[in-house]
Amino acid sequence: MHTYKKILVAIDFSDYGNLVANQARFITDTFQAELHVIHVLDNIPMPDTPYGALITLDQPSKDLLLQAEKNKFTQICDAMHIAPANRWLIWGVPQEEITRFAMQEKMDLIIVGSHGRHGLTALLGSTAKNVIFHAECDVMTVHLRDDQ
Repeated sequence: MHTYKKILVAIDFSDYGNLVANQARFITDTFQAELHVIHVLDNIPMPDTPYGALITLDQPSKDLLLQAEKNKFTQICDAMHIAPANRWLIWGVPQEEITRFAMQEKMDLIIVGSHGRHGLTALLGSTAKNVIFHAECDVMTVHLRDDQ
């Protein structure tokens, strides 16, 4: 059996975030691993910021949208009892930044939520599917259903 030492959970501020976070905490506790949390900003304009840029959390931003995202992320990480050194807010394309970061930081496991939709949504792809196909470490998907 593989032992996980560094686990990365990707959160997206959806209504299902607590489910994914709770599952990540359970797996981390089970393996007595170090838990890291990543959120990839892709929904606000940041014209002078290259993809892959790490967004600092300890300095306030003059951009109200960015500050709101930083506040949400900090609240979630605080609730999960994540050490400040294990919180990663990055600008870019989620599936690309999650897999790049996991490889760079030598993560053993990535945990992501997945709706497991079919049809057109599946053809267009999802963050979870792309992480599964491109990650160089194990990936665990937490199946999310609309009735949860």
